Amino acid sequence: MMKNKGKVLLVTLGILLSGIAMSQSSVDNQEVVEEASLAKQAILEKDPGLQEFFNDAYGYAILPTVGKGGFIIGGAAGKGVLYHGGEPVGLIKMTQVTVGAQIGGKSYIEVIFFNTEAEYTVFRSGRFEVSAQVAAIAVTAGVSQTMAYSDGIAILTMGRGGFMAEASVGGQKFSFKPFEE
Repeated sequence: MMKNKGKVLLVTLGILLSGIAMSQSSVDNQEVVEEASLAKQAILEKDPGLQEFFNDAYGYAILPTVGKGGFIIGGAAGKGVLYHGGEPVGLIKMTQVTVGAQIGGKSYIEVIFFNTEAEYTVFRSGRFEVSAQVAAIAVTAGVSQTMAYSDGIAILTMGRGGFMAEASVGGQKFSFKPFEE
């Protein structure tokens, strides 16, 4: 009985992740850049003080819509844009697998700021992973007053919708593809 439930759970998770990935892959570059710009505007409306982080960062990545879901085993995926000097330089993809007490689904905006060239370069190389120990800060009014870099990165998230209860462990893996010049 438990083996069948496990198989159903894995098939459901596979369908969820492939649906997220398929919906992401059909979006062209310009649309993703526009969505990232709108996501940045939404974040700045919540806390205009975050403009300083965007201005001062060596680079930053914006994932305008990350979809996440799970039931014991979960996953997330998203597509976004990497910026350097405030200009878009390429597309990024994020995947995540989590294990632990979790149920539901949600979507959110994620922004990763890079304080120095070293972290930015690692991100561009496609070897960048965010471990479960790195805490993302939820965007609220005034969050810019307390936000700080940790090991050269700072991560913000802002909910878009859905509900997910979780106490899970997992990490995020990113890939990068530069825009054709």
